[in-house]
Amino acid sequence: MNPIFKPKLIAGNSNQTLARSIARRISIHRGEPVDLVHARVERFNDQEIFVEVFDNVRGEDMFIIQSTSNPANDNLMELLIMCDALRRSSAHRITAVMPYFGYARQDRRSKARTPISAKLIANLLTQAGIARVLTMDLHAAQIQGFFDIPVDNLYAAPVFALDIKSNFKDLDRLTVVSPDVGGVARARELAERIGADLAIVDKRRSAPGEIASMTVIGDVQDRICIIVDDICDTAGTLVKAADLLSSQGASEVHAYITHGVLSGPAVERVRNSSMKSLVITDSIAPTQEVRMTPNIRIVPVAPLFGQAILNISNGTSVSSLFGADTLEPIYEALYPTAAA
Repeated sequence: MNPIFKPKLIAGNSNQTLARSIARRISIHRGEPVDLVHARVERFNDQEIFVEVFDNVRGEDMFIIQSTSNPANDNLMELLIMCDALRRSSAHRITAVMPYFGYARQDRRSKARTPISAKLIANLLTQAGIARVLTMDLHAAQIQGFFDIPVDNLYAAPVFALDIKSNFKDLDRLTVVSPDVGGVARARELAERIGADLAIVDKRRSAPGEIASMTVIGDVQDRICIIVDDICDTAGTLVKAADLLSSQGASEVHAYITHGVLSGPAVERVRNSSMKSLVITDSIAPTQEVRMTPNIRIVPVAPLFGQAILNISNGTSVSSLFGADTLEPIYEALYPTAAA
């Protein structure tokens, strides 16, 4: 791609705080002010979404920053309509920056006569004019295959590894725990990054949403356990896993979750749980209740997404951000000891 293009950012209403943080990070890297494109995304009285872009975007390399989190359908429609507005305004290329990719849990037919909604979302984005997708920790990696356009899937594990090394002094006592068999690969990657042991919580379900039994595979006696997963929704399974680990002799239980959906009674469950801390990213805009909960901590992803957007715009490697050597300088302000 022509290197003279500079990335231009526009944001919907799902996570304005993160969008502004990404713009600030890019400003730091470029050494010049980078602001969000001036636009309005609002609703008519009947809740139809209306988008108007005030700045000229003809020939520009556009990045729409929009998580499709709750309310998922409204945020998805905002993204699609914003894309249509930019396409009709002759933008050169449109990249959807989706820190949280909603509908990702519907990635296969679990029963007869059910949809594969993640594939439908991929089709909608492509048909709307999205040329590329930038996201983080897809619920299932195969969702990238639903698209016929490039998909860059960033990982929170390298950032979590920096955070763990900065906040835990005795790394030799750490055990990374996968809350189910399906998340073993994610847990193993984090365990290898910090040199920790690995354990698994094996769940047996009697019915969808109902857990009949849970057992721990691995030794957690007197260990500091770190549960790692991509999504925390109602926190029911997470809290049960933490209680199980505590009953098996774990000295402390912490959790690192990429996307803090935290719906329904989740925050109250976490507040009253045996977990010493729950660490989430700001891929989904945290509510005031989340921010005020003492055992929930938020790790920013703006530095990671800001650099990824610059790399995409410049035509350089995005996968380089998976390595500690590249990531540590980006997060030097937050974790100075790691970059030292």
